[in-house]
Amino acid sequence: MESRTLLTTMHWGTYEVRTENGRLVGVEPWSGDRDPSPIGQSLLGAAQGNMRVARPAIRRGWLEGDRSAVRGRRGGEAFVEVPWEKALDIVAAELDRVRTAHGNAAIYAGSYGWASAGRFHHAQSQVHRFLNTIGGYTSSVLSYSYGAGEIILPHVLGGTDGLTGNHSTWDGIEQHSQLIVAFGGLPWRNAQIQGGGAARHEASAALQKAVANGARLINVSPVRDDAPRGVETEWLQLRPNSDTAVMLALCHVLISEGRHDEAFLARYCTGFEVVRAYVMGESDGPPKDSAWAAALSGMTAGKIIALAREMATKRTMLMVSWSLQRADHGEQPYWAAITLAALLGQIGLPGGGFGFGYSSTNGAGRPELGFRWPSVPQGRNGVPDFIPVARVADMLLDPGGSFEFNGAELSYPDVRLVYWAGGNPFHHHQDLNRLVEAWQRPETIIVHEPFWTATARYADIVLPVTTPLERNDLAFSNRENLMVAMKQAIDPVEEACDDYRIFAELATRLGVRDAFTEGRDAEQWIHLLYGQARDNAAAAGVEMPPFDRFWHDGHAELARKVTSQTFLGSFRADPQQHRLATPSGRIELFSATIDSFGYDDCPGHAVWREPREWLGSGLAERFPLHLLSPQPADKLHSQYDHGSVSRAGKVSGRAPLQMNPADAAARGILGGMVVLVFNDRGSCLAGAILTDGVIPGVVQLPTGAWFDPVEPGQSPSLEKHGNPNVLTADRGTSRLAQSPTCNSTLVQVSRFAGAVPPVTAFEPPVILNLSDVPGVAGLS
Repeated sequence: MESRTLLTTMHWGTYEVRTENGRLVGVEPWSGDRDPSPIGQSLLGAAQGNMRVARPAIRRGWLEGDRSAVRGRRGGEAFVEVPWEKALDIVAAELDRVRTAHGNAAIYAGSYGWASAGRFHHAQSQVHRFLNTIGGYTSSVLSYSYGAGEIILPHVLGGTDGLTGNHSTWDGIEQHSQLIVAFGGLPWRNAQIQGGGAARHEASAALQKAVANGARLINVSPVRDDAPRGVETEWLQLRPNSDTAVMLALCHVLISEGRHDEAFLARYCTGFEVVRAYVMGESDGPPKDSAWAAALSGMTAGKIIALAREMATKRTMLMVSWSLQRADHGEQPYWAAITLAALLGQIGLPGGGFGFGYSSTNGAGRPELGFRWPSVPQGRNGVPDFIPVARVADMLLDPGGSFEFNGAELSYPDVRLVYWAGGNPFHHHQDLNRLVEAWQRPETIIVHEPFWTATARYADIVLPVTTPLERNDLAFSNRENLMVAMKQAIDPVEEACDDYRIFAELATRLGVRDAFTEGRDAEQWIHLLYGQARDNAAAAGVEMPPFDRFWHDGHAELARKVTSQTFLGSFRADPQQHRLATPSGRIELFSATIDSFGYDDCPGHAVWREPREWLGSGLAERFPLHLLSPQPADKLHSQYDHGSVSRAGKVSGRAPLQMNPADAAARGILGGMVVLVFNDRGSCLAGAILTDGVIPGVVQLPTGAWFDPVEPGQSPSLEKHGNPNVLTADRGTSRLAQSPTCNSTLVQVSRFAGAVPPVTAFEPPVILNLSDVPGVAGLS
């Protein structure tokens, strides 16, 4: 019996994988990880299971000549398997037809996703590089995770440091923080994950050390479990979407009691007088005091006052989750948090100031490496058109329509072909019934997928691709000093092929092979990327082993040159030499640039704007429960929802809905029941879990359940697996950022009456042979 053990890296951890006779039989965490994620166990059974796309498959109606995708057919029709050579001929011809007839702007390649932690076989990079070699494509900008932050922070701070990197590191927080106030909490479930791969999970240990050193940790959230595991935490409960009001009230206490740092504001900030007039009620009427915020948030005025006073007397670190900006007016809690931190005057001090996304991924709080890892060059996109990533349904439904974004007025291109590789829009997009309708509009949808996810089922052409276990690659884990040789552990399943080879074959058919491959095969690219990494490391004084030794050993750990950092520490030390990249060079509590845009939904300073959906709105009379849809604890987004770890967490085979016992009792709901969650946009089934860990009036249904409607291809249709995005609204945060607002959603929940439909998300679609389809058998 042949047995092998190899090290590999995933977005949720680094693991030793064991194979016997070509089958994956064991997955164990890397010994260097003290707090490993269990998600890796889902590889067993799933990577070689029945949900793999075995061969190229084409939707029957498309193959028979239907390029209009009559509504209701895409998503609900059988697929026909075709040989690879013919499938590649068809894809190349369709790409050529669309770009010739309509121009390259008619091709959209959002391809937003986390397909692989490998540096070379990164699907998004591969599809963008390929399409750029044939003239380009309509692209997307921003992230579903933190898009509003990506737009507001450059206006206020001059960049996105403190959001996606260059945070104050855990060592300074452990040693100096006396009060850690986490708006949106510090959930362990999110800290399992890191784009580019994770090695050591250290967030929980760091917070434990901070508390052991005397820090007080406060979780400001509607959900108790938003606190880290195994760390003593105080829970301050508030209504969802009211964080900005509480932050402004904390500012009011500081100003009215003279506890704000006037010297810091004068030296490092601009616009305080405008903010002061607003907070004190001098510019628009009501003062933003503790009584005002208490009425909006449900927190008591006394708690708000006491918290502000404690902040002013202790070294205070404000941590704000990415989740807060995924809501109506999501720019505001970030701007308000910066304003609050500026009033405290501790920005740039060890253990003080603020940061966004601590525990939203594993990387926040980890020191930077001091040099950059290389990536696959994507080339130049010849198409200037783009959309904010969350506006994809708007684009498909309204070609030629206009929209405002970050001070500009833009228009949606007329997209005829969607090419998707490395992502699942039927997981991360909002209002999936609306997306189903929009998804019928293009003439052709091409998808690369290892598994029969909803995105594959709603495609016209599905090309089967390998998982990371079926190819060689490199993992340079973000903010980690661990490099992993991701050696192929198993043979490609059925006829799966890697993205690079697929695009190289398409490039050959379109006459651009040399431009795409540069004469290299995949192994030569891996050598090249490693060499570039070694050069970058050497320039920073870090030694990397030669490639052959690294590949033989399977991994290497590098010496760290950067071990500690305080966000904005250099700016605090010398604000002239280290000016921020804002118009004033300082922190812009008031932005004249944003003010000039004239957006009533995002004016020139942090403000409270009532969400369109929240418990304080009139809509709550019909839909009295606020739905939160966080990252799941048992998978990354929707990856390996069909795996053992995710399936073990289902309730009655569906995603778990957490609700307060008082809300459940009022509806006659018992734990374990299948319940109906609904609003005007859609409905889904979920399994009820009763807990006092969510406040009354709030329910929590994690994302990631594979989209499973009763009537595939129809819109609307009851979703039977617990995907919350049939309920969330597909609207932008504001005209500034146009980012997702999934956490501003109201619903009602009831017992489900009647026969419960079975979950079929983990059953492949109907697959036909060419010989079974009259009129197209000649393709064989």
